Formats: sequence, C-alpha cells, structure tokens
Amino acid sequence: MLFMNIEYTRRLEKIESVLNARLPHPVDPAWISESFSSLPDAIRPVHFSPLVEPCKDLMSRGGKRWRPLLMTLACELAGGGDRAYPLVPLVEFPHTASLIHDDIEDGADERRGGAAIHIVWGEDTAINGASWLYFQAFSIIDAFPSSDALKLSLYRTVSRELRRLHLGQAMDIHWHRNPSLIPSRSEYEAMVSMKTGTLSRLAGEIGMLAGGASDEAAVEFGNIAARIGVGFQIVDDVRNLTTGNPGKRRGDDVVEGKKSLPVLLHLERSPGDLSALTALFEAARAGGVSDPSVERCIGLLESSGAIEAARAHGIDLIERSSAHFVSRYPGSPVAPLIQGLFAEMLKGL
Repeated sequence: MLFMNIEYTRRLEKIESVLNARLPHPVDPAWISESFSSLPDAIRPVHFSPLVEPCKDLMSRGGKRWRPLLMTLACELAGGGDRAYPLVPLVEFPHTASLIHDDIEDGADERRGGAAIHIVWGEDTAINGASWLYFQAFSIIDAFPSSDALKLSLYRTVSRELRRLHLGQAMDIHWHRNPSLIPSRSEYEAMVSMKTGTLSRLAGEIGMLAGGASDEAAVEFGNIAARIGVGFQIVDDVRNLTTGNPGKRRGDDVVEGKKSLPVLLHLERSPGDLSALTALFEAARAGGVSDPSVERCIGLLESSGAIEAARAHGIDLIERSSAHFVSRYPGSPVAPLIQGLFAEMLKGL
C-alpha cells in the first residue's frame, strides 16, 4: 500500500498544480486573454477578484480531489498516459461551484473547516463567482490540444452532466423545503445519482475520452463511477448523523430537513414515526443545530438500526462497483490503483 500511496500523492501534486494555474491569484494577462478574449481597456486585474477570490478561497481549503484523481487514472487505463491532467478543472471547478451554491441554498454556515463562502464574501459575490466558475470550466476545453471531434464530445459530456446536477439539486430542495414530504427510495436514488453521481460520472467519462477510449467504454466507466459517487454520498450522510462531516457540524442535515437514506430506511421499518420525524425536522429548522431536537432525531434513527444499515449499503455499493474495474481490465496495472483508491477512502468510515 505504501507504493500505491506514493502513486496517489504523485498524481495529486500534479492535479493541484493544474488547479492553481487555471485559477490564478493574482490574475495575469495570458489567463485573462484565454478566459475572456479581448476586453475593454478600462477593465483591470482588480475587477476579476470578486470572481476568482471566493472560488480560490474554497479550493485552497483542501478537499479529497478524488474525482480528478479518478479522471487521470481513467485516462491512463484507456492508454492515454498523463494526457488528462489539463482537464482536471472540468471536474473540480463545477464541484467547487456546486458547494458554494449548495451552502447558500441549504443555509449552511460552515464548509471545509471555515465559514461558508457566502458568509465570508457575501451572497451576491458568492452566487456570481460560483456561477462564473461553471462557465470558466468550459475554457479548459477550448485550450485543450485535441481534435474538434474530441472537444465536441467533451462539451456535450460536461454540459449534459451539469444539467443533471442541477436537476438532482432541484429534487433535493423540493424535499427539504417540505418537512412532511418523503420521497420513495427509488426517487431518492435517482436524486443522488443526479446530484452527486453526476460529477463522478463526469470524471470517469472525461478521463476515458481523453485517453482515446470509445464512447461506449467511456459511458460504461462513467456509470460505474457514478455508483461509487452515490455510495460516498450515502456514507457522508451517515457520517453527518454520527461523527459529523469534516468542516461541518454533526446533525446539520437534520436542520436542513434532508431526506437521506437513514431517514427513508427508518420509515420503511417504522412508518408510524412519520409525524414524529416531521415534528423534529421542523423544530430543528427553527432552533438550529444546537437545538435538542437534532439529537432526538438522530437517536430515533439510531433506534431502528437505519443509520448503520445505510452505512453498510453505501460501503457495499462502493466496494462492489470499484471491484468491477479489476475484473473488467484484467492485467492492467492501473485498475488496482483505482480499486485501491476507494479502499483507502473507506478506511475509518
């Protein structure tokens, strides 16, 4: 495992270098020209700060970067070597933008160990900066040295997955705004596959396409990656109700009214608790994360074993899906690296 850890570190260092170069602060004339083409003379470098700085702030706080890492490994698996590194912002920029918007929409006040970006920079700047970052990602394709056919495939893939991401967020918002509205498990799985799975699918497909794989192989890889993304979302939702997610407070999903898998599993086992859960969600929303209703809600979910059942399901989904890469690409030295990546991420969960 030491060798594999060194392999991940080496790739992650390259990923960070690309991200820093593609979102520079302070900005330089070459970056401005590549990002915006010609601009009026009155526009000066300082005018780009409200776009770049809030996004740079969140990215500099860290993050697992497993999606861009998966993308580079997918490219290697397809025989493309290190060709995918210039494309890593196509995944990490939308991910960063989605976190900024998500915190505003959820009323969250913390992210990655600090105040949420909209609290630090103001909602107007945060909304505008994150929206810009979605579009800035497409400039990466423009600068990528490749055929027009590949660029078109990348445009189509990214734009499709970003539409899906916002569809998933729309479903989630609709449910958490209505405390008594409980989605079916199939609706929940569809929502998570859009909201969270889509960025994993995007990473997998882009990596394979950049590596020269066929559209069919890219789609297959992307679908498996999406299932892994869903698994990690489930595990993250469980962690929110147990130890708390890094950089956030335990139980803030209850305050949000999030209809996560532990909630759905509990109601499958104890349907008579719907009224009690609804009341606890409403009290938590009114009282905040320190309100006693948050712990009472968590205790109710624990009592049926729903939290542990959701955790087991998420881990099983990740392990079964990641094992597919080894069986699908026997003899490849890269496939075990992909499987090992997710095994490393599961340690301690």
